[in-house]
Amino acid sequence: MINEKERFPKRKSTHMKYFDYGENHRYFITICSDNKRKIFSDISVGEGLAPPVIHLSAIGKIIEEQLLALSPRYPEVEIENHVIMPNHIHMILRLENTGGASPSPTTHDIICTLKSLVTRSCRRTGFQGSIWHRSYYEHIIRNEDDYKNTWLYIDNNPAHWAQDKYYQ
Repeated sequence: MINEKERFPKRKSTHMKYFDYGENHRYFITICSDNKRKIFSDISVGEGLAPPVIHLSAIGKIIEEQLLALSPRYPEVEIENHVIMPNHIHMILRLENTGGASPSPTTHDIICTLKSLVTRSCRRTGFQGSIWHRSYYEHIIRNEDDYKNTWLYIDNNPAHWAQDKYYQ
């Protein structure tokens, strides 16, 4: 008989100990599809100097819609840049706590909301199966150089799709 610890091993937390993820910061976030399936978009590589073109799938269009709806839902949140790749999304999320009466959402709250809303919308269109990988990657953007490098990484990601670690 398999005990619970063997069946569901404890996952290592990607969060920094003692860091308040509800504080005013910018975060670089990557969320993958379940089993890295290519269900969000397709990328056509441009010829010559033409940039690559991202063609969103029905799921990708729902992701984009819900991603852009986060700021109206959470006034303290702004998605400053994002890209929807075939099997993952990257974004720069800015959290600006205004000090209101209710507690500000954490990055975890925001990502859980996004995943939930996308999943519900996809179910309404008849999509069956899992959409999301269980966890997500998060990096606290520490300074202006980190911000610029992250922005460029997001912007250039479609051009490097064939070399991307998520491509395989």
